[in-house]
Formats: sequence, C-alpha cells, structure tokens
Amino acid sequence: MAEALSSWVRVREMMPPGHVRTPSYLRGKRGQLERTLGPFHNPEKLAYGLEAEKLSLYRVRFSMAEVWGDAAENPDDTLDAEIYAHWLEPCDAP
Repeated sequence: MAEALSSWVRVREMMPPGHVRTPSYLRGKRGQLERTLGPFHNPEKLAYGLEAEKLSLYRVRFSMAEVWGDAAENPDDTLDAEIYAHWLEPCDAP
C-alpha cells in the first residue's frame, strides 16, 4: 500500500493460511489511521524463517459500533490495532 493513505482505511477480508497478525474480527471493518509506526519486517514471513520485506505498520482506530455493530455495549468507545500496510486499503469515511 502506498504511503499516501487517506485517513480512512478498510481492513482487507483476506483469509490466508498460516501465521497472520491481523485479527479476524477486524477484517472488512473501517477505521481511521491514528499514526504511522514505521517500517518493520513482515512477521507473517518471519514466522516461517523466510526473508521478509519491510512494510509500514499503522495504528488504526475503530469504533466499537464498527467492530461489533448493534451488539456494541458502548458504540462510541474505540479500539486501536496495529496493522501492516498489505492488510489495508483506502476507503471513504462512514
């Protein structure tokens, strides 16, 4: 994913086999970029002893309403997650 992200992103709905760092409950959800944390080696490859390219890691903020829908006890509360660039795609604000 390019460094010039919009402030809103969606977590890709990929379901690859093996080691992944992106929680399944966030896949397909929209969040707002909170900050860029820097480039780090891809842990999904490092877990298998493979050479791992560096990817940007982002802190993304999700509302509980976005994550849990009508089941959210406190819909305006937020959850922050650190997600690698290859899991994110730009999207429109809700």
